[in-house]
Amino acid sequence: MSNNSATPLLRVAKFGGTSVADFDAMTRSADIILANPTVRLVVLSASAGVTNVLVALSEGQESERRAYYLEEIRRIQYGIINCLPEQVSIHEEIERMIDNIGMLAEAAGLARSLALTDELVSHGELMSTLLFVEVLHQRGVEATWFDVRKVMRTNDQFGRAEPDSQILKTQACTLLLPRLKKELIITQGFIGSEAAGRTTTLGRGGSDYTAALLGEALEAGRIDIWTDVPGIYTTDPRVVPQAKRIDEISFEEAAEMATFGAKILHPATLLPAVRSGIPVFVGSSKDPEAGNTLVYNHTENPPLFRALALRRRQTLLILHSLNMLHARGFLAEVFNILARHAISVDLITTSEVSVALTMDTTGSTTTGATLLTTALLAELSALCRVEVEKNLALVALIGNKLSQACGVGKEVFSVLDAFNIRLICYGASSHNLCLLVPGADAEQVVRTLHEALF
Repeated sequence: MSNNSATPLLRVAKFGGTSVADFDAMTRSADIILANPTVRLVVLSASAGVTNVLVALSEGQESERRAYYLEEIRRIQYGIINCLPEQVSIHEEIERMIDNIGMLAEAAGLARSLALTDELVSHGELMSTLLFVEVLHQRGVEATWFDVRKVMRTNDQFGRAEPDSQILKTQACTLLLPRLKKELIITQGFIGSEAAGRTTTLGRGGSDYTAALLGEALEAGRIDIWTDVPGIYTTDPRVVPQAKRIDEISFEEAAEMATFGAKILHPATLLPAVRSGIPVFVGSSKDPEAGNTLVYNHTENPPLFRALALRRRQTLLILHSLNMLHARGFLAEVFNILARHAISVDLITTSEVSVALTMDTTGSTTTGATLLTTALLAELSALCRVEVEKNLALVALIGNKLSQACGVGKEVFSVLDAFNIRLICYGASSHNLCLLVPGADAEQVVRTLHEALF
């Protein structure tokens, strides 16, 4: 898609939960927007902490616990409202939202459903955007609240809905584009609606995806992702304080990092941007001057080792069957069963009589353990002997042409002799080498590798 036909100067800015966590954070985010007149469309996550509370409410709580959680939402949102000089109208809107959350939470206590969960969880983004518009209004800024569900049409796979980019483009060009030329528009990340109008969510971290999809639909010149860290690092600085910021990185490397647990970018975020060749900027709303990372389609002379990513709470499934020996069709049957239960496999290794695999929970509000339903285990057990190992972690070494380079194995494994490595995946991709290790060892493995390779 050409990037110069419509609005190359238009910039879409997305602010994560910590960037709209409280009044001060919202004020800093407002400063960033007002400093750049090309930012016309702003996508927000829920205020930090709100989504977790809403997910807990969707699980069906006793009335006492429900009251506690509703009070927690009130505390976070009123922390912002109480800093505003004019409070009456926004107070009423937020109170109406909280009443609605209470009714939905009560319904979840009687019968849970994925559609109900999405409806409930969407209130986080609806509230943060209403509050942010009010913050801007009270600074004398003309800003308009827009319900993203009018343009973000998705399928009805609640909890992990997939947008229809064709409908999105048509709707965005009709409903958003003409207004962006004269208005600053504030909208929600993470949420959409299916054909019948019911609210859907795009999976955890989907606000980045929303920003990229809207950027693509509107042919934006750049997508800015504002988070709580100044760019993408060689690994999580909370695990390795010596981690270095990367100035420029390719989409492919950043997508690998995100897929394997780096929290900076949601993996699917990058797909619309890659398709359209739109650069993605990553910076810190807490400290906009601290530097940033730019993600491009391609970068010059990428290094052999780029970064380390860590994904916790992994579940390993080991399937043993003598029927595998010189037999055909065993793996096909296993994958058929997993497909019927809507499970995609992440890592896999095989031997003569067994197969070991981990489940991909990227972008979902579930974990590997919760994907292993009784029905799934019963079906697998009819085919083979099943072993489940929990509390593991995945450490991914991200790089370039790893499978074509000599000595990678020696560099990596020579420093890890103190650790038990449960599974190794190497060779399928030239961009990663993955290790499954006990959860308790994960951070030390990352620190050891970072010191040796970076």
